[in-house]
Amino acid sequence: MYIHEIEQWPAFSWDERRLSPLLAKVRHAQGRLLGRMEALGFQTREEATLQTLTHDVVQTSQIEGERLDARQVRSSLARRMGLDIGALPPTDRNVEGIVEVLLDATRNHAAEWTVERLFAWHAALFPTGRSGLRPIVVGGWRTARSGDMQVVSGAMGRETVHFEAPRHDRVPMEMQRFMRWLNTEAGMDPVLKSALAHFWFVTIHPFEDGNGRLARAIADGMLARSEGASQRFYSMSSQIQRERSEYYLVLESCQKGDLDVTGWLEWFLGCMERAMEASEDMLADVLRKARFWGRHAGATFNDRQRKVLNRVLDGFEGKLTTSKWAKLAECSPDTALRDIGDLVARGILCKAAAGGRSTSYDLSVPE
Repeated sequence: MYIHEIEQWPAFSWDERRLSPLLAKVRHAQGRLLGRMEALGFQTREEATLQTLTHDVVQTSQIEGERLDARQVRSSLARRMGLDIGALPPTDRNVEGIVEVLLDATRNHAAEWTVERLFAWHAALFPTGRSGLRPIVVGGWRTARSGDMQVVSGAMGRETVHFEAPRHDRVPMEMQRFMRWLNTEAGMDPVLKSALAHFWFVTIHPFEDGNGRLARAIADGMLARSEGASQRFYSMSSQIQRERSEYYLVLESCQKGDLDVTGWLEWFLGCMERAMEASEDMLADVLRKARFWGRHAGATFNDRQRKVLNRVLDGFEGKLTTSKWAKLAECSPDTALRDIGDLVARGILCKAAAGGRSTSYDLSVPE
């Protein structure tokens, strides 16, 4: 018997004594992180948000087995946020869709939760009306055609079934009850409400596909509401992707017990704390980038130099060589050599200590 088959469903319960110290710890970490970011300039906070949301979009899709181009995601987000990040690569429709969903969830976190809003999100995720090659109901609840809705993970042909969702004919009533609860303000800490909203939505599994991404978007929206801020400085989806096995295990175990969801709420709070800890590296990179451009605020750079330096500061993989510069800047090797030579002469780049077949360059470390 699954929990949605229990007569008292959805009268969830949890052990407040077990959750209280975890919730207090998470709330303290939230406050510290927001306080630190508030002390920084608006532009730095927006850059941190861009980094966080890029990770969030890429990872929430990867959990479902879909790999998105991080540069396209960053480009789509920057365009919508009004940030200048240089030349913007074209983006696919599926990238645009998930970006629209996540920005609406976090930037409009105070908006009312409605069926129409969820249908619009779902339609944005599947602009072609298909999941892969398979036609699905888009912008509407699943139907009898969907058959039994099972929540699975793993590669095709080797899926693990974690639980089965309620029948399709129960979905409208279940979602009406869920939306009514979601729009009720009083009676529950917003962080716990975010965790329970994620669990409840995934249990109902109201759509033919995209339920995991939408559940995480709802949870992100509720967390943004709990912080009273649309800017995001940690990524729950990235942390869930790191702990994907545990995520499915705790979902499965809570689906097959009684209506006590303490185990899920404990895991969610722990995951959230670890997500904030993991954001430290990302924030360090953002601050490093801000300090770099702050040091060179009065310097002149051409568009190619600014573009490649930003790529290096964003976490460039591999060695920066003349040929790689030419490829990134879309210029000739001679032009790349002149660009690099100018930066070396000004002490912004230096030749890397490690030898090799071709000379590579690093950012100069200021004294």
